[in-house]
Amino acid sequence: MVIENSDFWCGKRVLLTGHTGFKGSWLLLWLLELGAEVWGYALDADPAPNLFRLLEPELNKDYKLTNHFHSHRGDITDLNTLSKFVSEAQPDVVFHLAAQALVRTSYADPLGTWAANVQGSLNLLEALKPLNKQCAVVMITTDKVYENKEWLYGYRENDPLGGHDPYSSSKAAAEIAIASWRASFCGEAAHQTPHLRIATARAGNVIGGGDWATDRIVPDAIRSLARGEPISVRNPAATRPWQHVLEPLGGYLRLAEALISDLYPPCEAFNFGPPLASNLPVLELVETILEHWPGEWIDQSDPNAPHEANLLHLQIDKAHHLLGWQPRWDYATTIARTVGWYRAQHNGASAMACCLADLSSYQKLFPRERAKS
Repeated sequence: MVIENSDFWCGKRVLLTGHTGFKGSWLLLWLLELGAEVWGYALDADPAPNLFRLLEPELNKDYKLTNHFHSHRGDITDLNTLSKFVSEAQPDVVFHLAAQALVRTSYADPLGTWAANVQGSLNLLEALKPLNKQCAVVMITTDKVYENKEWLYGYRENDPLGGHDPYSSSKAAAEIAIASWRASFCGEAAHQTPHLRIATARAGNVIGGGDWATDRIVPDAIRSLARGEPISVRNPAATRPWQHVLEPLGGYLRLAEALISDLYPPCEAFNFGPPLASNLPVLELVETILEHWPGEWIDQSDPNAPHEANLLHLQIDKAHHLLGWQPRWDYATTIARTVGWYRAQHNGASAMACCLADLSSYQKLFPRERAKS
């Protein structure tokens, strides 16, 4: 067992949407290591290389045969299929990660992006409505939900929502839709349910081993380095809050624990981001990667490219004060663990071994106190 203090999660029935994605695969493995029974609902994994595809054989061998892992392929825009799956899963906790998560893809398919990110989120909440048991629901959106003013200050959870590109606007719209659904249908009235406690989690620019998505700087860099080619950097001056994927996932776990414990934080939005020192330009990220995997980079800035935010940072005081959560790995450790994962896998190590090593290191050096239950 990788994680200490797993008794909270041991035996919990957890519905995880988007379990075939990058963040979803990491959270799936973490939950299974904690002893949870995970019911995954997602589209097929992207073609190889893909983290879930690499983990799946060992997940099936170690967990599916013991009835701890139930994997279903389905679209969150398909309410009928989703409702049947929720009814079968009977979850104690829900993590909703399924989404169209790429800014540049949202320009190519705006309607599909809004359908998945807004209607898909509402479909899940509607499917949970008949649930007749206490359930904590953590709906994952993004740090890009805020009306980006390109200012130097971090955004707080009560700052105005917005979104220039279809992806950002769809996630901001999802936040509004989720808040409306919660206000309308959570409560003691005849048309409401008292069983659901729903919060949203905002994080972004997570990095870590196993991400091979297109148009993301770390996967793009690793692909180039593995081929012995220079890294193409299209937006070197853009500043992002870089954090390891385990950081927000730990926040999601903490939030879910609190929602169904006696802590009872408000059913609202929570930011999960890195320390201020990790808010750095893309170029500095690339140069740090090259310290761990030598190579070169070239500037491929395109002034006619679709708009992407340049400055973005989150304030995380609320999660710290109400959940006792804080980031554990600094910027240097984050990059070292991320590049180390890819280099080890490139040199023949299994993805499962690489992931378990990161999980073990994360817990060993920075033990996470769980919420009291």
